[in-house]
Amino acid sequence: MEEALLTIVTTINSYLSNYVLIILLLGMGIWFSIRTKFIQFRCFGEGWRRLFGDFSLRGGNQGGAMTSFQALSTAVAAQVGTGNIVGACGAIIIGGPGAIFWMWIIALLGMATNYAEAVMAQKTRVIDADGTVHGGPVYYITTAFKGKGGKFLAGFFAVAIILALGFMGCMVQSNSIAETMNNAFGVPTWVIGILVVVLAGIVFVGGVSRLAAVTEKIVPVMAILYILGSLVVLVMNASVLPATFALIFQCAFDPQATVGGATFGIIAAITQGAKRGLFSNEAGMGSTPHAHALAEVRNPHEQGTVAMIGVFIDTIVVVTMTALVVLSTMYVGDGALATGDYATLTAETITKTNIAQMAFGEFFGTNPGAWFVAICLLFFAFSTILSWNLFAKLNVEWLFGKKAVMPFTVIALIFIFLGSLLSNDLVWELADMFNQLMVLPNAIALFALTTPILAIANAKHDKLATDVHAEKLADEERAREHESR
Repeated sequence: MEEALLTIVTTINSYLSNYVLIILLLGMGIWFSIRTKFIQFRCFGEGWRRLFGDFSLRGGNQGGAMTSFQALSTAVAAQVGTGNIVGACGAIIIGGPGAIFWMWIIALLGMATNYAEAVMAQKTRVIDADGTVHGGPVYYITTAFKGKGGKFLAGFFAVAIILALGFMGCMVQSNSIAETMNNAFGVPTWVIGILVVVLAGIVFVGGVSRLAAVTEKIVPVMAILYILGSLVVLVMNASVLPATFALIFQCAFDPQATVGGATFGIIAAITQGAKRGLFSNEAGMGSTPHAHALAEVRNPHEQGTVAMIGVFIDTIVVVTMTALVVLSTMYVGDGALATGDYATLTAETITKTNIAQMAFGEFFGTNPGAWFVAICLLFFAFSTILSWNLFAKLNVEWLFGKKAVMPFTVIALIFIFLGSLLSNDLVWELADMFNQLMVLPNAIALFALTTPILAIANAKHDKLATDVHAEKLADEERAREHESR
C-alpha cells in the first residue's frame, strides 16, 4: 500500500511542481519584484539594519506577540530545516548541480514575495482584548475576497497548512533527524522519535512566549555552527571552488550536462530548484507570515524588510554552504560522483540523507563528519518542527476555535513519532504535495492585494522613521494599546 500511495502522490507532485509551482513561484517573484521596484535590492540594507537593531537572545515575554527579531527567528526556524541539507542534496542528486542556481533565483525573487506576505500579515492581523495577536494568510485572504469565496479559499489554505506543516511536514523533519542520528550514532530511530516528541511537547504546551524564547536562542547558534563548519571545509577545498561554481552554471543552462556518467537536463534542474527552493525558503507558501504577523513594529514595511533577510539567510547563505561542500567534495575533481558510476553509487550507497555526511566526512573524518551533520540537522529540523506546529495551530484555532488546539497538539506529536519510522521518500512526497497546494490560495490572494502591498512598499518610510512627530504618535498609540490589554 505504501508503494501504491507513493506512486499516486509522486504523479500529482510531478504536475504541480513541473507546471503549477514554477509558474506561480516565478510569476509572483517577478511580479512583486517589478511592481515594488525590486524592493529586495533597494531595501536590502535596511532589512539588515532593522535585524541587528532588534537583535537579542533575551527578547523577553511579549505576551501574545513577539519582538521583530523573535518573529524573524521563528520564521527562519521554519525556513532553515531539512530543506537546507537533505532537500538541497536531493535537488543536486535528482536535478544535478544546476538545481542550485535555480534555487538561488527562486530565493532572490522570493524575497519580494516574502515581503508582500509579511506586510499583509502585519496589516490584517487581529489583536484580542488580552493582547494575543492573530495573523496570517487566512486573514489577508478574507480581506482580499469577501463573502463565501474568501472563506472557502481561506479554509482551503488552513486545511492544507495543517496537513502540510502540522502533520506531514513535521514527519519529514523527525524522519531526517532519526535517519541522520541513526547513521551517525547508531541510535534506533524510534528512540530518537520519542525524544523529539518529548522535547517538542514541552515547547508546544508553553505557547507563543516559550517558542519565541527557544527560537531566538537556537536559530543564531545553529546557523553560526553550520556556517563555520562549512567554511572550514571550503577553505580546505579552496582549489576546486572555481570548478564548483563553473559546474553549477554549466548544469543550469546546458541541456545535456554530464556529471559522473549521468546526464542532467535544464527542466530537471529548474523543477528541482523550484520544488526544493519552495520547501527551503517557503517564500510564497504562506507559512512564515504567521510569525511576521506577531512582530511588534511601527509599520508593516519594517517587518517586510526583515522578512526578506530570512529568505536570504536560508537559501543564499545556508543552502549555498551545503551545495558548495557537497559539490566541491563529491562532484568535482576526484569526487566519487565525478569519476564513478553515478547510477550505481546513488542507487546503492549515496542518498540525499547521507551525502552531506559523506562530504563533511572527507575532511573531518567519517564519524566526526556524520556527527557534525547529525547535530546540525537536529537543531535545524527541531526548530522547524516548533515553528511549523505554531503556524498550523493558528489555523486550527481559526477553523475550529481554541478548544481544538490541544487535540491537534496530541495528534501532531503522534505524527512526529511516526515520521521517525516511515519511508523517507513517501514522507517527502506527501510533504511536497501539501506544501504546493498551500501556494494556490496564498498566491491568488497576494495578486489580488497588489495595490495595498505597493502602497506600503513605495511609501517614504525613511522619512517616516526620522519624523519626530510621527515617532511620538506611534509611541502614544503603543501606550494606549498596552493599557487596553
